[in-house]
Amino acid sequence: MADKLIKEMGLPKSMANVFAARNITTAQEALALTDFELMLLLDVGMAEVSSALARISEIACPPYQTALALMEQRIQKEGHGGHLPTGLKGLDEALCGGIPFGVLTELVGPAGIGKTQFCMKLSLLASLPTAYGGLNGRVIYIDVESKFSSRRMIEIGVQSFPDIFNMKGMAQEMAGRILVLRPTSLSKFTESLQQIQVALRQQQVKLVVIDSMTAVISGDYGQGASRQHLLGWHVSFIKSLAEFSRIPIVVTNQVRSQTRDEGCQYSFQVRSTEDPVGYDSHLVAALGINWAHSVTIRLVLEAKSGQRFIKLAKSPMSPPLAFPFNITAAGISLLDDYGRELKGAEINKIHSHGHSDVINFDGKGCSDQWGKPT
Repeated sequence: MADKLIKEMGLPKSMANVFAARNITTAQEALALTDFELMLLLDVGMAEVSSALARISEIACPPYQTALALMEQRIQKEGHGGHLPTGLKGLDEALCGGIPFGVLTELVGPAGIGKTQFCMKLSLLASLPTAYGGLNGRVIYIDVESKFSSRRMIEIGVQSFPDIFNMKGMAQEMAGRILVLRPTSLSKFTESLQQIQVALRQQQVKLVVIDSMTAVISGDYGQGASRQHLLGWHVSFIKSLAEFSRIPIVVTNQVRSQTRDEGCQYSFQVRSTEDPVGYDSHLVAALGINWAHSVTIRLVLEAKSGQRFIKLAKSPMSPPLAFPFNITAAGISLLDDYGRELKGAEINKIHSHGHSDVINFDGKGCSDQWGKPT
């Protein structure tokens, strides 16, 4: 709650402008100062400061709620369309309806595993008319790595929804609802986020996709505190977009090699005593543990022993599950709607059979496991 933006808290415009002019943008920054310190810094009276802090505290520190009240609120939200169905029956059932609104959903996996194709299918589903199971809205797709393919997206649409895509002009109309942004630097990416904030108010945007967050951060910064600080600001901004707009935001993440010290990331996991064998390499999600805590849903796409799997590795409404899948002309298709439950270190390990591209945050950008640029 402390990362909420002050400009979105309903303060009088003149007061919100004063905070912005002094570069105090979040509730945490405002509440870290005393009333007297704020009065001097903002150059306003104590009454105005007290009133502003009361409003900020009320929103950033809401009162306690009972479990019953939270359950009733959840049921009410679900009744108003709180999920974007993925079209994958087993996964949708595990997620209680699909990709949830108002939170961050992350797709993790090695290059070529199917993350972008999954995102394109979600974009189509969000843009489809409600009569066809869609959200009948626009989609903002931030294509950082220039992997978005309009031709492939139309192919997925024709194969998945032939009734609507074979109608004259409907393919063009559906494609016209998906707005693609291609930032070429971190500063351009930040501008794209600010454009999204405006577009959410002016247009019927029902889904935001960022593909991929890793490429932006690794391209401009190396490892260390500077990258983590930068990532923290962006994830706070993106989470606020999801929460205040009540739409799903899907972000892709890449992978990196697992170090020996990361064999057991959490205290409840069992440390494996076996070394990786065979052709499968063990990877972990890039961007680190702080990022992992920021996302509500984590879906991992991996390849193991010649078979692709989509793992529901993190979810507040389901145990960790793995579903085998194939990529067809219609996009991702589950081979089994009954997921296999995962335990221990298997939840966070990512297998990559035949995928060599991983992220290495060494300050030199992205490279594969042999050090070659990607």
